[in-house]
Amino acid sequence: MDVDYLMEEIPKAIEQSLDGVTRVATLVRAMKDFAHPEAKEKAAADINQALRSTLIVARNELKYVADVETELGNVSPVVCNIGELNQVFLNLLVNAAHAIAEAKKLTGEKGLIRVRTWTEEEAVLISISDTGCGIAENIREKVFNPFFTTKAIGRGTGQGLAIARSIVVEMHGGTLTFESEVGKGTTFYVRLPLDAGAKAGKEKHS
Repeated sequence: MDVDYLMEEIPKAIEQSLDGVTRVATLVRAMKDFAHPEAKEKAAADINQALRSTLIVARNELKYVADVETELGNVSPVVCNIGELNQVFLNLLVNAAHAIAEAKKLTGEKGLIRVRTWTEEEAVLISISDTGCGIAENIREKVFNPFFTTKAIGRGTGQGLAIARSIVVEMHGGTLTFESEVGKGTTFYVRLPLDAGAKAGKEKHS
């Protein structure tokens, strides 16, 4: 009886172990792609792959409060520092999750985060939308200010969006904007010139 039991259970145990190893390997690869410790200079990078890796890294922050939908277009590589941009994407995704978590306290419903990419006039655009609580109109001009935050003490430093804007605008010559509706949600837009390094350099010396 023990032999029959083992013959039945061992394949299941091996399958579960292999599935676990695959999950760990996927996470490790995503973390390596996300960190890019060797990427000190700007180089052509796949924005879609960067977003996929960042979503894997952020999965534990997102999965309990929101479902995630992606609509990643056929976009050209962008000359950029992808490690820095990954930090921007992570910040926007975590902010989206926090906004949905606040809304969930009132509705009890799981939210939705939608990530899109597309090409427009020699630039790649990335949008990250949430169905959170939205940003009140009277504070919208302050959201990119250093140390400004609406989060509870210990939950946010107020530096995330300020640093994100610096990375996108000053380092890559792009733009970081948003649209928001209270009670409906917020969408952040990142616009990156295809040759972000050259664009940033021209603006810096103009």
